[in-house]
Amino acid sequence: MEKALAYALEKRERFLADLIELLKIQSVSADPQRDAEVRRSAQWTADFLAKIGMDNAAVLETGGHPAVYADWLHAPSKPTILIYGHHDVQPEDPIDKWTTPPFDPVISDGYIRGRGTSDDKAQYMTHLFALEALLKTNGTLPCNIKVFIEGEEEGGKGMTHDFVRDNAKMLACDAVAISDTSWMSPTRPSIVYALRGIAYFEINVQGPDRDLHSGVYGGMVQNPLNAVGKLIASFQDADGNILVEGLYDDVVKLTAEERAEFASVQEPEDEIAADLKVPQLWGEAGYTAVERNWGRPSFDVHGIWGGFTGEGSKTVIAAEGGFKISFRLVANQEPEKIAKLVAAHVEKHCPPGVTATTTYLHGGSPVMVPADSAFIQAAADAFEQTFGKRPALVREGASIPITAVFQEALHAPAILVGYGLNEDNIHSPDEKFKVDHFYGGIDCNLRLYEAFAKVKV
Repeated sequence: MEKALAYALEKRERFLADLIELLKIQSVSADPQRDAEVRRSAQWTADFLAKIGMDNAAVLETGGHPAVYADWLHAPSKPTILIYGHHDVQPEDPIDKWTTPPFDPVISDGYIRGRGTSDDKAQYMTHLFALEALLKTNGTLPCNIKVFIEGEEEGGKGMTHDFVRDNAKMLACDAVAISDTSWMSPTRPSIVYALRGIAYFEINVQGPDRDLHSGVYGGMVQNPLNAVGKLIASFQDADGNILVEGLYDDVVKLTAEERAEFASVQEPEDEIAADLKVPQLWGEAGYTAVERNWGRPSFDVHGIWGGFTGEGSKTVIAAEGGFKISFRLVANQEPEKIAKLVAAHVEKHCPPGVTATTTYLHGGSPVMVPADSAFIQAAADAFEQTFGKRPALVREGASIPITAVFQEALHAPAILVGYGLNEDNIHSPDEKFKVDHFYGGIDCNLRLYEAFAKVKV
């Protein structure tokens, strides 16, 4: 271990230079014009894995954007850990909001700045550099390692999930290590043990067979846009409770211990509101902001359409309108069940005089690993050794959909050991990643694999 830590310290500048080279590749999976760049980032990662001594390093065809695989399986009595990350990145839009070039990384004020720094290239490379340090100094790893880096997490063609299901034997493992999450603050490390899922819908409301003059027909027919407003209002009350019948039935309640742990890391709500430039925070009554975000389902409207929105006035009753909504789901909630409940809710609350059609667009299951599991506690030990503080065990309000696939197909817990910060501007202009967290992540991962090796499976 000491040799590997010394190697990582000696090679810091080269590690950073390698990362910058990777970050310059514009691997935007949502942009068909940059498919070749996504493939180039996959090849770069596979070549790196082969160069450091991993076995079977290869670019994998998934039917969508390419993934990368490598392994080292020479510790027969030890656990097998699958390291997961994604080499694709978000689009850089809006480009005019960046203060540094999105694909020409800049190091300033203790951060490396550029698209894909925090999400997820710097984070998964902390693992690959740690593997290099171990293999170049010891010639061996403390436990068995498989690496799987996908290329379409950020909006690609959606084929990787099926690839995982179809190749479960190749990817079989005892746990999945994922660095794609953030700490609550720069001074308090965090390990995430639960992620929310999602169920996403489009609701279309149809009225008359054509647009109508409101003076001629107003008061005679149901206005589809009025109906849209009534339907949206039917989903939630003034106290933030979701009114879909049965939606809360399967929700796992927060324990007193979890609420205490969350309270220990939550920022003051007035400071969060000030940062967001809103008068106050709002949500389900009886819960703090972080409890609502991490441990309770939520409802949001994402878009509304219909009628006239141009300059001036047009007294039209639109023939149709619609809206898009989602529900973030927590442990034990199933997206398909929620889809049936939402469809029933829309049917029940559709105003007279119009028809409403509910389309379930997509969903992802929530994920939760018991906070006292052996792999979580092993990760916590590694974090404490590296950063000098016991990490907070927290949930996260967002989704990483593939974690549910790993849980379903591989029957392996996802251990979310991220090194980002909430302030990293992921998915936004001026994305950044703290240089100290890049180096600290490498050192922590060295200890992480050693801690995982001690877990009995």
